[in-house]
Amino acid sequence: MAVPLVARYVAAACGVLLILTGWHSVIGTLIVPRPVGSWLTRWVDRLVVAAYMIATRPVSDWVKRDRILATEAAAILVTQLGAWLAIFLAGYTLTLWPTPGRNITLALADAGSSIFTLGFAEPPGTTPAVIVFIAAATGMVVIALQIGYLPTLYSAFNRRETEVALLVARAGAPSWGPELLARTYYALGSGVSTLDTLPDLYRQWERWAADVAESHTTYLPLVRFRSPQPYSSWVISLLAILDSAALILCLAPEQALIVPARLCLRSGFSCLSRVGRAMGLDVPDEADPGADITLTYEEFLDAVARMREVGFPITREPADAWPDFVGWRVNYERSAYQIAASIDAVPGMWSGPRRQATPEVAPIRPPTGRPTSARAGRPRRRPTAARAGRPRRRPNK
Repeated sequence: MAVPLVARYVAAACGVLLILTGWHSVIGTLIVPRPVGSWLTRWVDRLVVAAYMIATRPVSDWVKRDRILATEAAAILVTQLGAWLAIFLAGYTLTLWPTPGRNITLALADAGSSIFTLGFAEPPGTTPAVIVFIAAATGMVVIALQIGYLPTLYSAFNRRETEVALLVARAGAPSWGPELLARTYYALGSGVSTLDTLPDLYRQWERWAADVAESHTTYLPLVRFRSPQPYSSWVISLLAILDSAALILCLAPEQALIVPARLCLRSGFSCLSRVGRAMGLDVPDEADPGADITLTYEEFLDAVARMREVGFPITREPADAWPDFVGWRVNYERSAYQIAASIDAVPGMWSGPRRQATPEVAPIRPPTGRPTSARAGRPRRRPTAARAGRPRRRPNK
């Protein structure tokens, strides 16, 4: 069936719009250093996330589910590249269709040969040749930009995960704010408090949060890059840092420099809000100071009990500190919970519900070490060669 020439020119105009849409998505995603919305990348993200939700729904074991989700970010990147090439292929096919003597099949062969630089088809005429050259340049530029995009992603990922891995020794895995304060106070059983290191820690995480807010909103797939260890997560680690700062400001303000803790809190909940809005979540610019939080007072008392277990110097009564803690946590709880649920982060304590019911995982603590004794510092004498293989003599009865 012959298609009228007018209909072909209308299709060619639609093809030009597809090409412009593809370039808008490519430039906004790979070049512009700020989040630029594109329906194409949003639909790719939703499609891949929906596929992984279906795949992980019957998996109840968290470690197995995390192993499946570890490939989610890579799948988004590959599907994103495929979507760009597909929309360019469709666009240039429709653009070449009005060429005399070409049907839709030959136009598709010309466009595919050019975009993928195969060179097996070359339409006659000056105008089609120009379109073919532009299509060939499009394919090379898109693939080159994608190749240059990956080192940027992994550089930001490595910066993020360095601090997350260092936090495990301080706050356990999954990280938890009260655990961070407890371990920092007793310093892994050394008997010497290291609370004086908290200001430096909060300064580091203030800069970390600013870095993550910039990189993860500009390059949104980074949000779904998972930590190498199944019980680590960037959003759970940040939540633990913010909870620890809020707790020490409310329960023992004398033990921390107020300014570093407050700056860390401000940078942290600003990071979570920006990332949440970039993901399309329902996160307000500023939290309502009169709103309530999901965390209960009983859970707050459990945290106080954990800190008192190691003798943490709490100077305020929990009932007096609770309203202040709510005032801090209301700024970041909603965004943190929504991000954690969206990426299906490890269900650490105080991190909210997940897409499917999963019990909370308490921080994994190292086993109790050997007790200190007078002989603890003495090196053990190695057996001599003559005694090494000699059987031990049984005692007399």
